[in-house]
Amino acid sequence: MTTTTPSLADGGYEFRPEDRPSFPGGPFSPPHPPLRRLAYAAIGLWIGATTTFVNATVTVNVPNLSGEHAAYVAELSWLPAIYVAANSCANTMLVKARAQFSMPGVMRALLLVYIAIAAAQFFLTGFAAEAVVRFVSGVVAGGMTTTGIYYLLQVVPPKARAVAMVTGLGMTQLGTPLARLIPVDLLSEGGWFGQHCLELATGITTLTLITLLPLPPTPRSKLFQPLDFVTVALLLPAVLMICGVLNRGRLAWWTDTPWLGVVLAIAIPLLAAAIAIEASRERPLIQVGWIGTRDFLGFIAIAFLMRLALAEQTYGAVGLLTAGNLDNDQLRTLFCWVIVSMLAGIVACVLTVSERAIPRQVIVASLAIAAGAWMDSRANDLTRPEQLYLSQSLIGFGTCLFIGPTMAHGILKVMRLGADYFVTLVVVFSMTQNIGGLVGSALLGSYQTIATRAHFQELAERMPAGDVQVANRVAGSTRALACTVADPALRAQQGGAALVASMTREATVLAFNDVFRLVWRLALATALLVVVLLLLAAVRPIRRTEPT
Repeated sequence: MTTTTPSLADGGYEFRPEDRPSFPGGPFSPPHPPLRRLAYAAIGLWIGATTTFVNATVTVNVPNLSGEHAAYVAELSWLPAIYVAANSCANTMLVKARAQFSMPGVMRALLLVYIAIAAAQFFLTGFAAEAVVRFVSGVVAGGMTTTGIYYLLQVVPPKARAVAMVTGLGMTQLGTPLARLIPVDLLSEGGWFGQHCLELATGITTLTLITLLPLPPTPRSKLFQPLDFVTVALLLPAVLMICGVLNRGRLAWWTDTPWLGVVLAIAIPLLAAAIAIEASRERPLIQVGWIGTRDFLGFIAIAFLMRLALAEQTYGAVGLLTAGNLDNDQLRTLFCWVIVSMLAGIVACVLTVSERAIPRQVIVASLAIAAGAWMDSRANDLTRPEQLYLSQSLIGFGTCLFIGPTMAHGILKVMRLGADYFVTLVVVFSMTQNIGGLVGSALLGSYQTIATRAHFQELAERMPAGDVQVANRVAGSTRALACTVADPALRAQQGGAALVASMTREATVLAFNDVFRLVWRLALATALLVVVLLLLAAVRPIRRTEPT
């Protein structure tokens, strides 16, 4: 008897037992004809690449946005915090929503809301409108990451599902380097008209694609419980306040902004209340007990440490070049190399992914990031993007070699424990990556600020005012201004200011070198932690078999 493959036009599918999804909220994965698989692959790659891209165009241009919104950079730092908080908490509800209302229905509804708000930006301007867009964008991105992976899962056989997962997660890492390629003038023209058009066009395109070629049906089940909403109502504001503190702290400075402590004092009890509720539930949304196990704590530590180290690229390298008065337009070639290296990391991950290879992949990724950061730690005030091509390519390669296998490791654990643990894995992994990125930037930024002050003081102590070389340097700067500044006193003042500016620039570069040294040590610590966990896992079975 022959079985005909139903077409999407009549909406018919014939499902086998092995086509059922492994986790709640996922669609069936029946066999598809080659052309349909190709279309699913194209849509999955599009979703993966654009999920973080639009928000990244805002994040990398916050200093330029400050003029449009008549606000300080520190105030606009709430925008990335709002996105991260929404993205981190989105899957606490989206997994169950997809299971109860179907994945295509939930994602179409979210995209329609996003498109409506993005269109409203043409008429409603200001910080409040931008904040709402960032929040909705974070929720949509939380769902679209999973959607992109499920589209790629339609392409591969069941035995190769890990390939689809690592590819989908790897593609989401391309958002920031792609955003660095977009000219700021193109986005900011006409009151950021270009940015609004980009957000609207991306949303419409994605909605069109998933409507023309929807995923197969999702098995429906009623999963929501009243306490789910209570947990999220406590968790979301707590995470939002923590993200806001992390983003504002290094800009407004921790000890100069008393309200940061007040916000944390409110956030911590909210977070504790959410954890207490989940710990006491018979069927919790988040498996608090599992989070406290040694295996899962090791998983969290590795994911968190790596995200801290990856801030070297988003904060360290970009900060060093920005301190040299370079802008995005002069960094395009560098980030083209980063994109190529990330794609190479995805390919390497696809070719080598397996349950046994995952620890080795994470170790290699850690060592690649450590090598890149070590190379950057020899920078000076003449360092330009060309000198960072290799080091940043290593970090880009390590990024995509790490992200997919780490999540795959967590998925394998969930498959052994049961589907009830899936929400916990997704939420915790999302938080380690999103909040970990903010912690990385806050940690490295604060460390760089402190180190800059220390290096400046050290340079000043080495250059006393009565030193002949210092006097000659100031005199040289003063003579250089003779043609443009007639007043001798003003020339002398500006000559001294030029020396101070030079010392500040040198102190800044030395501080970034300290940051890079910290990063390569963090990356090496991550590799060492993986090795230790492997040794503990190897010793555990031996102890169990020893006679008592």
